[in-house]
Amino acid sequence: MSLPTNCTSVGDWYKPSAVKSTSGSVIPMQRDLLDILQCPSCGEGSLTLAATSETDGDVAEGTLSCTSCAKDYAVTGGIPRFVPPEDNYCGNFGFQWNKWKAVQIDRLAGHKLSTTRLLNDTQWTPEFLKDKLVLDAGCGAGRFTDALACSGAKVVSIDLSEAVDACYETTRFHGDRVQCLQASLFELPFKDGAFDAVMCMGVIQHTPDPARVMRALPRFLKPGAPLVYNFYERGQLEWIQFIKYGLRTFTPSLPVGVTLALSKLMTVLFFPLTYVLSRIPVVRQVIRLIPICAVHTPGLTLTQQFTWSLLDTFDWYGPRYELRQDHREVMGMLEELGLDAIEGQQGIVRARAPQAAPKKASPVAAAGD
Repeated sequence: MSLPTNCTSVGDWYKPSAVKSTSGSVIPMQRDLLDILQCPSCGEGSLTLAATSETDGDVAEGTLSCTSCAKDYAVTGGIPRFVPPEDNYCGNFGFQWNKWKAVQIDRLAGHKLSTTRLLNDTQWTPEFLKDKLVLDAGCGAGRFTDALACSGAKVVSIDLSEAVDACYETTRFHGDRVQCLQASLFELPFKDGAFDAVMCMGVIQHTPDPARVMRALPRFLKPGAPLVYNFYERGQLEWIQFIKYGLRTFTPSLPVGVTLALSKLMTVLFFPLTYVLSRIPVVRQVIRLIPICAVHTPGLTLTQQFTWSLLDTFDWYGPRYELRQDHREVMGMLEELGLDAIEGQQGIVRARAPQAAPKKASPVAAAGD
């Protein structure tokens, strides 16, 4: 597997020195985005754009309006917003990714972990990704968006929460190669067959209806385009991590600040123990019993390991939903939808759209939340 070299000079692409300063400027919404947008409310109308603030012809502030149902959507700070605040069920993620926005971004944190995972999980190559239009469905702070853009792709990144603002900040280095939108996975504002590739990684289990999400996304693939889902696998891990799941009976209902304080306390208490255990191969698996999500990946400094462990521990206890999936069931679902080249393993399923358009989710399935 070869890593991309697009962000800076060969061999130095991932270092923090690669960051381009764009502070004080707004990366506007690109007007070309209108070619693939469709009203998510009525599912039929095209969108027109009225700008109140422009930069070189693109839109920093304005309004998108549906030509069919006349519904309006705001564009603020260069980001089209298709989600009213009351529809955001994952405010913890908005907090999380704005607080730790740079931790998982290879280019900003000086590691290669996100790009390595992206290429391993998707089985895509930088050669395939060059100039492809890719949908990052559930982008968080932009760890995979940034890796995709560094690999030469053009990326449309969406998130339901204010995490999209963190993604906007971490990926503005790429200019018009990345467009961020705030939208729901249940009502995506795109025309069918808009993308050369679609990925949804680490998000599905945190939605109230994972099956609905996984049935909805294939329609946005161009004929023959690849699709990748990454999710928490259903299995024995829930029993091994009985302390985690005991705490999760009440932590999702806690105020964000309380969850953060609890996560910090547990990480401070248990991180030294997990660090020692991680260096002893015979007993390393005992870490799974400990109620923090310990990260001791080679290549990270001790400070990075602690911060990443705190981030992932908060990520354990904050989400309202954690609905694990069976990769075999996901493969069967995609087969029913008519996708090709379906393959899967623990936590990952890959597929490809047929040369004819994939089936849409049935109205009954799409309405069931």
